[in-house]
This record gives sequence, structure tokens and C-alpha cells, in this order.
Amino acid sequence: MRFATYIHNENGQLRFGFKKGKYIFDVILASKWVEKNKNDNSFSNIPKTLKASLQNWDLNYPKLISLYDEMAQEGIEIEKVSGKRIAYLETEVQLTSPVPDPQSFRDFYAFEQHVRAARKLRGLKMHPDWFKIPIFYFSNSVALFGHGEKINYPNKTKELDFELEFAVIIANGGSNIASENASKYIAGYTICNDWSARDLQREEMAMSLGPAKGKDFATSFGPYMVTPDEIENAWDENGKLNLRMTCHINGELISDGNTNDLYHPFTKMIERASMNTRILPGDYLGSGTVGTGCILELRPENTGGWIKRGDTVRLEVEQLGVLENKIV
Repeated sequence: MRFATYIHNENGQLRFGFKKGKYIFDVILASKWVEKNKNDNSFSNIPKTLKASLQNWDLNYPKLISLYDEMAQEGIEIEKVSGKRIAYLETEVQLTSPVPDPQSFRDFYAFEQHVRAARKLRGLKMHPDWFKIPIFYFSNSVALFGHGEKINYPNKTKELDFELEFAVIIANGGSNIASENASKYIAGYTICNDWSARDLQREEMAMSLGPAKGKDFATSFGPYMVTPDEIENAWDENGKLNLRMTCHINGELISDGNTNDLYHPFTKMIERASMNTRILPGDYLGSGTVGTGCILELRPENTGGWIKRGDTVRLEVEQLGVLENKIV
């Protein structure tokens, strides 16, 4: 399934939904419709948000699948409950990040090509421990944006960059999770754009800390949380997820990579993230930038410069969808 958090009208209320065809169905209103029209209240205790549902995902996900199946009849998308439609065209809603209020967002550094290129620019060779340990930094979990939302150009930077990534969203939560058990903690996958102010980042990392202000003004996630069963056919014979990843700026192809270049799998990232602490339902774990997945790596002289006000940045990952934002 493909889950979304969205806003439909001017009151700005966040709603929890799932995608079915061209429509986003409201989980709570769809549950009420089934109760009213089929005398079935078995969906009434589904939580009102995706994050709350992830707290007991093993119980809630099967119910959500069943609710999806209940929405099979032709024309059901125009049905109403208490005067409110149970579904809207995706073009009629504003998507936010799938989980708009996670407790944390850890972004890893797990694509070897990008790490090599970034270190080379700093005059550094690959550190041998990088191959042993999936490393990450904590980013700002309250500066998140969804597909179609506008991003304010950050202050005090002249080198705005994108980063083409994908991420997992954590189900259930846990501590000291072994990598061989970690896949069951992956509720789903989503696209991630780790927006970066390279000049601010360069200043702070010269002092062996960061990135912090170079990153914490915005991260985009979306458009949906795609559950693992939706992409079962995308795993190759080497046990790697094989999905093309691209970035277009103002319609021009800038980056072209693949998820199968990931050196450290998400199961290893979950093991590392949960060591001596607890990862929580709804937390994001980002992959880091795919090879060629940013202007820093490609160099601004080869891409028409850094991102400017008015630019539209479109990330696409096969089977996960499109994540597009305009800089204003």
C-alpha cells in the first residue's frame, strides 16, 4: 500500500490516507463509511495518524489492507460521511511528508560513489572504517516538507544544493536490533531530498562538527510511504533493491543513479541506529546521497550553477513516485 498524510482544505488539518488509483482515501472517513453502510465497526479503532498506526503496525497494517479492499466498489470515491467525501483526487490535496512529526531523522552516508567524490573534494581518501560502520548524523525533524510544497531559499547561503536519497520509515520501534531481524521494522520506503547549503556546511565541518546549519532548514520526504510488499519484485539476485533514481532541475536531467549501489543496507543502518538506544515508530532513516545525486559531486560548472530561487527540483525513484519542490 501507499500511505500519505495530506491537507485538503484551508483549515490546514492533517489527514491520514491511502492511495487507490488517482484518489487519496481518508482512513477515518472510509472506516466510518464501512461502519455506516456495512454495519461493520472493525476498522473504528485504526489510529487517526500514520505515526500512531506505526506504534502497533503488526496489528494495524492488516486492518488497513482490509479497509483498502472494502473500497473496491465502482464509484465509491464520491461517497460521503456526514457531508464529507471519503476520497479526493490526489491533485485536490496538498501532500505533506508521510510522517510529518517524527521524533528523529537520522541520515546515513551509505553510497560509496558519493562518499568517495565528496571526500576527494576535501583532499581526503576513503577512511577504511567507513566500510565497517554505517555512519549518520541527526537532522532537523521539525523542518520537513512534502511533495509540491514550496521551499524557502535559506538565508546566508549562495550554494543551495539538493541530495537525491531514499529512506525507510520505522515500524513498532525497538532497541539493539540485530541486522538479521531488522527488516520487520521497516514499515515502508519514501523518497528523500536532503537540501544542503554547501557554503554553511563547509564552514562548520572545517571544525570537525556538523553538518548542522548546512542542513537543518529543510528536508523533503514523499510523496508516500510505500510498503515493502509493493516493491517485492524490485530485489535483484544479489539481494539488493534495484530502482532507478533520477533528479531533474527545471525539466533537465541532472542525476541518474540506482538504489542497488547502496553499500550498507538499511538492515545494517537499523542495527547501528538502535544500538544502545531506542528507535521509535515513524522515525526516518535516510540512505545518504546516491552517486551523482547532488551538485556538489557533479560540480556547479557542469550543472548550470547552484539551485536558485524559482527552480523546480524533481526527484523520482522507480515505484516510489515523484517528489517535487519549488524554491521560492
